[in-house]
Amino acid sequence: MLVVALLVPLLSALALWAFAWPAARTAPRDLPLGVAGPASATAPLEHGLRAKEGAFEIHRYADEAAARAAIEDRTVYGAVVAGPGGPTLLTASAAGPVVAQLLQQAVTAQAPDAVQVRTVDVVPAPAADPRGAVLGSSALPLAIAGIAGGSIVTLLRLRGVRAVGALLAASAVVGVVVAALAHSWLGALTGNWWAEAGVLGLSSLAVGATVAGLAALLGPAGIGVGALLMVLLGNPFSGMTSAPQLLPEPAGFLGQLLPPGAGGSLLRSVAYFDGARAAAPALTLAVWVALGLTAVLLGGLRGRRTRPEPARAPARTPQPVG
Repeated sequence: MLVVALLVPLLSALALWAFAWPAARTAPRDLPLGVAGPASATAPLEHGLRAKEGAFEIHRYADEAAARAAIEDRTVYGAVVAGPGGPTLLTASAAGPVVAQLLQQAVTAQAPDAVQVRTVDVVPAPAADPRGAVLGSSALPLAIAGIAGGSIVTLLRLRGVRAVGALLAASAVVGVVVAALAHSWLGALTGNWWAEAGVLGLSSLAVGATVAGLAALLGPAGIGVGALLMVLLGNPFSGMTSAPQLLPEPAGFLGQLLPPGAGGSLLRSVAYFDGARAAAPALTLAVWVALGLTAVLLGGLRGRRTRPEPARAPARTPQPVG
């Protein structure tokens, strides 16, 4: 009774901290932003943006074309282009509607009162999901699907190759089903259908393999450890509803090292930016999958070695006749 009385409030406080703390401290932190145009024209804007210490990471470009290319390559979230008619803000709402709105407010605040800032959305969010609600809410269902897969494999006592096969099959089905819902039905994803399904399946597999691997090494307690790691840290630290650079440190950094955050970044790259900047999150997911499946295989081998041999019936002593 004492353990329950102490554990439940502790978990509640941990959940509130994990979800509420990043949301309450949302602000730009070294957010990549481009500045394009002649130095004499961009100097006042750049000086004003740098006045917010640590908020923006300024990248300089020669002209608007170079700035657009950097946005499409996901090097920067937006760019300010200085011109004779006033500054033009280039944004990419597909990279995060919250970020695009924040940049618009910051650049407008730096412009003179009589100057109107023109905004151009270089990579717009899908018309069916202009606020990124579908993409932002996908981290938790994928994490739950992965946790369910790893838990079911553990509870059914699947070991070794059979457990790996079950995890791979379940993740493949998850990827196809979620792509059918988010892309074909809701229209929230606009990239290559099969690439999106692969990313969704890989994200689910990274979570499921981790949960099953921890359970294979730690026993049933590993399911709880994996679930807490993915739901209480991976989901709120993923930056799916905003951007990793808007989260307080080290939440933004840690979130990209966990499957929900890496999977969200990879899905955004594949769905809207033709795979730009996809290598790092793809590698992160692959590492989680490799470690999880290796733990599952090792747990299966250990289970075989420690399995007790069936007891042999004692030899019967022949009884004298008569």
